[in-house]
Amino acid sequence: MSTRRSKIDIIYDMLKAINDKGGKILPTHLLYKSNLSHKRMKEYLDQLMAKELIEETEIKGKKYFILTEQGSKFFVNYMKIKEFTDAFGL
Repeated sequence: MSTRRSKIDIIYDMLKAINDKGGKILPTHLLYKSNLSHKRMKEYLDQLMAKELIEETEIKGKKYFILTEQGSKFFVNYMKIKEFTDAFGL
Protein backbone atom coordinates (compact mmCIF):
# COMPACT_ATOMS: atom_id res chain seq x y z
CA MET A 1 0.00 0.00 0.00
CA SER A 2 1.40 3.39 -0.97
CA THR A 3 1.35 6.39 1.31
CA ARG A 4 -0.16 9.70 0.32
CA ARG A 5 2.21 12.52 -0.41
CA SER A 6 2.11 15.54 1.86
CA LYS A 7 1.65 19.02 0.46
CA ILE A 8 5.35 19.78 0.88
CA ASP A 9 6.28 16.55 -0.92
CA ILE A 10 4.09 17.52 -3.88
CA ILE A 11 5.63 20.99 -3.98
CA TYR A 12 9.10 19.44 -3.84
CA ASP A 13 8.21 17.06 -6.69
CA MET A 14 6.97 19.96 -8.81
CA LEU A 15 10.02 22.13 -8.15
CA LYS A 16 12.31 19.14 -8.76
CA ALA A 17 10.63 18.48 -12.12
CA ILE A 18 11.18 22.10 -13.15
CA ASN A 19 14.76 22.08 -11.88
CA ASP A 20 15.54 18.77 -13.65
CA LYS A 21 14.38 20.30 -16.95
CA GLY A 22 16.89 23.14 -16.66
CA GLY A 23 14.67 25.56 -14.75
CA LYS A 24 11.77 25.68 -17.22
CA ILE A 25 9.11 23.14 -18.12
CA LEU A 26 6.04 22.81 -20.32
CA PRO A 27 2.75 22.41 -18.42
CA THR A 28 2.08 18.90 -19.79
CA HIS A 29 5.55 17.70 -18.78
CA LEU A 30 5.02 19.12 -15.30
CA LEU A 31 1.64 17.40 -15.11
CA TYR A 32 3.13 14.00 -15.88
CA LYS A 33 6.25 14.39 -13.73
CA SER A 34 4.35 15.65 -10.68
CA ASN A 35 1.74 12.88 -11.00
CA LEU A 36 -1.25 15.12 -10.31
CA SER A 37 -4.63 15.70 -11.90
CA HIS A 38 -4.94 18.87 -13.95
CA LYS A 39 -7.18 20.47 -11.32
CA ARG A 40 -4.79 19.70 -8.43
CA MET A 41 -1.77 20.82 -10.44
CA LYS A 42 -3.50 24.15 -11.17
CA GLU A 43 -4.16 24.66 -7.45
CA TYR A 44 -0.51 24.06 -6.61
CA LEU A 45 0.70 26.24 -9.49
CA ASP A 46 -1.43 29.11 -8.22
CA GLN A 47 0.09 28.73 -4.74
CA LEU A 48 3.65 28.49 -6.06
CA MET A 49 3.17 31.59 -8.22
CA ALA A 50 1.59 33.50 -5.31
CA LYS A 51 4.67 32.67 -3.19
CA GLU A 52 6.90 33.70 -6.13
CA LEU A 53 8.60 30.30 -6.28
CA ILE A 54 7.74 29.92 -9.98
CA GLU A 55 6.66 32.18 -12.83
CA GLU A 56 4.65 31.58 -15.96
CA THR A 57 6.19 32.79 -19.20
CA GLU A 58 5.76 32.38 -22.94
CA ILE A 59 8.65 31.38 -25.18
CA LYS A 60 8.11 31.10 -28.94
CA GLY A 61 4.36 30.87 -28.45
CA LYS A 62 4.53 28.10 -25.82
CA LYS A 63 3.70 28.47 -22.14
CA TYR A 64 6.43 27.47 -19.66
CA PHE A 65 6.78 27.49 -15.91
CA ILE A 66 10.16 28.68 -14.73
CA LEU A 67 11.84 28.37 -11.36
CA THR A 68 12.53 31.76 -9.77
CA GLU A 69 15.65 32.51 -7.73
CA GLN A 70 13.53 32.25 -4.59
CA GLY A 71 12.10 28.93 -5.80
CA SER A 72 15.57 27.62 -6.49
CA LYS A 73 16.73 28.57 -2.97
CA PHE A 74 13.66 26.89 -1.45
CA PHE A 75 14.30 23.75 -3.52
CA VAL A 76 17.99 23.52 -2.52
CA ASN A 77 17.27 24.09 1.17
CA TYR A 78 14.40 21.60 1.24
CA MET A 79 16.60 19.05 -0.54
CA LYS A 80 19.19 19.43 2.26
CA ILE A 81 16.51 18.90 4.92
CA LYS A 82 15.17 15.88 3.06
CA GLU A 83 18.65 14.32 2.79
CA PHE A 84 19.27 14.97 6.48
CA THR A 85 16.01 13.37 7.63
CA ASP A 86 16.44 10.44 5.23
CA ALA A 87 19.90 9.81 6.68
CA PHE A 88 18.24 9.23 10.07
CA GLY A 89 15.36 7.23 8.61
CA LEU A 90 12.75 9.83 9.50
